[in-house]
Amino acid sequence: MVFRAPVRDEGLRSAFRSLWRRDYRQVKAVNGVSFSVDEGEVVGFIGPNGAGKTTTLKMLSGILHPTAGTARVLSHVPWKREPGYLRQIAMVRGSKPVSGPLELTVGDALRFQQLVYDVQVPEFDRNLDELATMLGLAPLLGRQVRALSLGERMRAGLALALVYRPRVLFLDEPTLGLDVTAVSQVRQFIGSYARQSGATILLTSHYMADVESLCKRVILIDKGSIHFDGELSRLSATLSPY
Repeated sequence: MVFRAPVRDEGLRSAFRSLWRRDYRQVKAVNGVSFSVDEGEVVGFIGPNGAGKTTTLKMLSGILHPTAGTARVLSHVPWKREPGYLRQIAMVRGSKPVSGPLELTVGDALRFQQLVYDVQVPEFDRNLDELATMLGLAPLLGRQVRALSLGERMRAGLALALVYRPRVLFLDEPTLGLDVTAVSQVRQFIGSYARQSGATILLTSHYMADVESLCKRVILIDKGSIHFDGELSRLSATLSPY
């Protein structure tokens, strides 16, 4: 995956010149990444800032179209964004766990998801009851999204992503910025949900405690390339150069 990034020298003259003409350089965000994940696996996808983690997840979820290469998830090409694919996957970002109008209550946002993903009422009610119990959603259902704390937004975001029961879940920094209590709640929920649902989960995190508590397998990416793919217990010997 190659991006064009603007290049500008320091100084006022360069700042003014960039208003009319910009120079660009090519940045290779992801380079020859190749891996497979079995159904029901929970895999940690780790690496430093700018390593290519989020870019990879965005390609696999269909948000970004790669400049080269291909991928298949559930026998679909993600960036074709076929409805049959989008109904089977979800992505939750710690930086923005809830998208859409912030004026909606959590309950209204969940009902909107029901309509978008065509979830039948009995299935929706059953899923919502289960998620409300696991995530402690009851006090949040009548509150506007804008009034929620970051930890509450993450709980709401997970419910919005899972109320239609996707088979594959992409989690991008799900504990980012959360306090200790919220981190524990989110970790516990992800682990419980993975065991009960059998969903496939690809998880990025800067916190090794997240990965250690949820994943047996990790993939290490740095500068757009994969440097390790295997059991977490074998990772320490590989981390020494990093």
